[in-house]
Amino acid sequence: MARRLALAGLYVTVLAVQPAQAGLFDDDEARRQIRDLAIKTSERLDTVAKGQIELANQIQALRDENARLRGQVETLTYELDAARKRQQDFYVDLDGRLRKLEPQPAAGSDPKPPADDGKAPAEPPRKAASDPAAEAREYEAALNLFRANKLKEAAAAFEAFARAHPDSSLTPNAFYWLGNAQYSLRDCKKAIDAHRIVASKWPANSRAPEALLNIATCQQELADAKGAKATLEAVVAKYPDSAAANTARQRLKK
Repeated sequence: MARRLALAGLYVTVLAVQPAQAGLFDDDEARRQIRDLAIKTSERLDTVAKGQIELANQIQALRDENARLRGQVETLTYELDAARKRQQDFYVDLDGRLRKLEPQPAAGSDPKPPADDGKAPAEPPRKAASDPAAEAREYEAALNLFRANKLKEAAAAFEAFARAHPDSSLTPNAFYWLGNAQYSLRDCKKAIDAHRIVASKWPANSRAPEALLNIATCQQELADAKGAKATLEAVVAKYPDSAAANTARQRLKK
C-alpha cells in the first residue's frame, strides 16, 4: 500500500512538471523564430539596399552615357553641316569652271524687218533674242542663294529661272541645282524629278551623268534598292568614261 501511494505521488508530480516544461520549450521556440526572422529581415534589407545602390549606379552610368552620346551627336551634326557646306562650295566652284568650258550664245540683234509693202508677212515675227548677260545674272543670283545655304530660296530661284528661260544654255544647270537644293531640303522625290529632267532632256550635257548619280542616291534613301541599282548601271552604260561612272562602279560593288 505504501508503495502504491509513493508511485501515485510520483505520477502526480510528473504531470505537474510537464506543463511547466512545455511552456518553457514554447518560449525558447518563439525566441528562436523571432531571432531567425530578424536575421532574414536584415538579410533582405541588405539585399534591397545593395540593389538600390546598384540601380542608382546604373542610372548614373546611363546619364553619363547619354551625355556622351549627345555630345557625339552634336559633334557629328556640326561636322555634317560643315561637310555639306564644303560640298556646296565645291560644286559651285565646279559649276563656274564647267560654264567657262561650255559654248555661250552670243548676244545678237534680230535681223531688220522688211519694209512694209502692204503684203502679209510670210511667217510670224520671230521671238526677241534673249539677253545672255541678264540670264547669267539671274542664274548667279540663284547660285549665290544656294552657296549661302538658303536652300528654299535657292530652289525657288532655280525653278523660276527654268520657267523663264526654258531654252537657255544655263537651264540644264538650273535644273541640276534645283535637284541638289531639294535633296538638301530632304525632299528626295522632288530632287529625283529635277535631276530626271536633266538626264532625259539634255543627255549630252556634262550634268547628265551626275544627275543620274544623284537620282540613285535618292532612290537608295527611299529604300528603292532595285531602282538605284538600275540607275547606277545606266550611268556606267551611258557615260562609261565619266567620273560619275567610276563612282557608280564602286557603289555597284558594295
